[in-house]
Amino acid sequence: MGRYLIEPFDRSDRYATERYQGAAGRNWWTCDPTLRLLMRRHLGEGFAWAEPRLDRLGALTGGLVAECAEETDRNPPRLEKYDKWGRDVSEVVMPPSFHAARRALMEDNFTSPSFAAEARAHGANPAALAAAWTYLLDQADIGMGCALGTGGDMVVSLAEKHAPEDVRDRVREIFANGYYSGEAAQMFTERTGGSDLAALEATAAPAGDAWLLTGFKWFASNANGSAFVVLARRPDGNVSPFLVLWDRRDGSRNGVRIRRLKDKLGTRSVASAEVEFSDAEAFPLFGSLSGEGSGSGLGTMMKLTNASRLGVAMMGVGVARRALVESICYAGAREAFGRPLIDQPLMRRKLSELIVEVEAAQALVFDGLAGPHLRIAPALIKLRAARLGVTTASDAIEVHGGNGYIEQWPVARLLRDAQVNPIWEGGDNILCLDVRRAMVKEQAHLPFLNRLRDLATSDLVHARIDDLAKAVSAWAALEPSVAEERLYPLAQFMADVYAAALLEDQATWGLDGGRKALVARLYAEAHLVDHGPLRGIDRPAEGSELFDDLLSGAVTL
Repeated sequence: MGRYLIEPFDRSDRYATERYQGAAGRNWWTCDPTLRLLMRRHLGEGFAWAEPRLDRLGALTGGLVAECAEETDRNPPRLEKYDKWGRDVSEVVMPPSFHAARRALMEDNFTSPSFAAEARAHGANPAALAAAWTYLLDQADIGMGCALGTGGDMVVSLAEKHAPEDVRDRVREIFANGYYSGEAAQMFTERTGGSDLAALEATAAPAGDAWLLTGFKWFASNANGSAFVVLARRPDGNVSPFLVLWDRRDGSRNGVRIRRLKDKLGTRSVASAEVEFSDAEAFPLFGSLSGEGSGSGLGTMMKLTNASRLGVAMMGVGVARRALVESICYAGAREAFGRPLIDQPLMRRKLSELIVEVEAAQALVFDGLAGPHLRIAPALIKLRAARLGVTTASDAIEVHGGNGYIEQWPVARLLRDAQVNPIWEGGDNILCLDVRRAMVKEQAHLPFLNRLRDLATSDLVHARIDDLAKAVSAWAALEPSVAEERLYPLAQFMADVYAAALLEDQATWGLDGGRKALVARLYAEAHLVDHGPLRGIDRPAEGSELFDDLLSGAVTL
């Protein structure tokens, strides 16, 4: 019984709200058959060793981490700008709820070097387990996912290659718990924007084996981290990445000031700030200015950016999955017109569509993180998954009706949080330009198309792969400005066929009694079939007719 007063109008059975439970408080591993299917496939013989650990993580993310996310959203980080003597300390103070969630996650950190080594020893794929860890975390709090994972791999990889030995030792110490430990930040964006490097104004000048960096970054997430990758312009005009730490080599405070924290729409559990550098000690993360190995370091950084894009795509699919579960829970408990929402045809149609779209995005993201590395894939995956997080969260609010628009319900925060994903690591237009770069400079569409042909099983999807190859050839013949304008529909076509092929491949695994074949068929029907002048009204509504099959393989409550 809830701890509230019983009013006369509460006495109807329709107000027995105790029967409602959303996603929070559930074990997100045991209630997710689609994740279990992916892990059985990717882990093979290592699944038996990993399953109890995944079960524990599912209880943690659906319990403590989800609870802390709501508290941190209500009580976000604050900036302690000055100490009692008026000296600039620029200290970001994180709330207790953030520390509690981070501490628990670090105790069950699937991304740490020690866990990865143990997983390999038991025949389990560490990359697949790391993907599952971030997927479950992102359902609770993509802000925490950002805070823990903002560029740690970039900092460590570039520092190991380019930083002085004593600085490498400091970086290794900072990241002893792995890349996902909340110690890194990427500081690229200035007031002129984040994508146009030609407009970048921060500068760095050599000073011995270190450099002095001066400039102002307009939007820097995880400002409470310990190690920053900062883009700045060198005296030769090139833009390069530099490593900046809070303290100088001699232990004194470095020239780093936080002007203010951003008052953001969402993702309040990651502290985003305006950061000023004033002759800050910095270490070049690129080759020497002359001789062998020279270069800006941007090529290496861009390769690592693809991993970051997949991380943001996982945030999108994590939000979408959480929104789906919240929608199913609410529709099952809420009654209208004499029966639960979930029994009504239009709601079954909506939930069927959400199930199929979320599983398609899930297939894309896990393929990008645990499958073969395709140059063109990260941009396509983020293009689809980041946007799906926004639309699915919006759909969840609609399913909840007016309740969904209230901050005491969880889906309002999901929508606020999800909106950042199409921005982080490049908006849709930037992703499309990267697709163009990959096709024109690296012919990356050729191995991509070959992979799709290997995955697809139906005549329909094979025909669309052939159509896609023709579309790429036709696009390549266009005048450059027209070709750029038409990049978006081309990239969407690529993502459609990619997801359809992956779902058909999953259907061949034989791990779910044929249900994934239904999902693959419904996805292809929605995205790859010409529905004619009647827009499919004359076709059987297979999704809603087989709703129970879809639902039972999507969520176990």
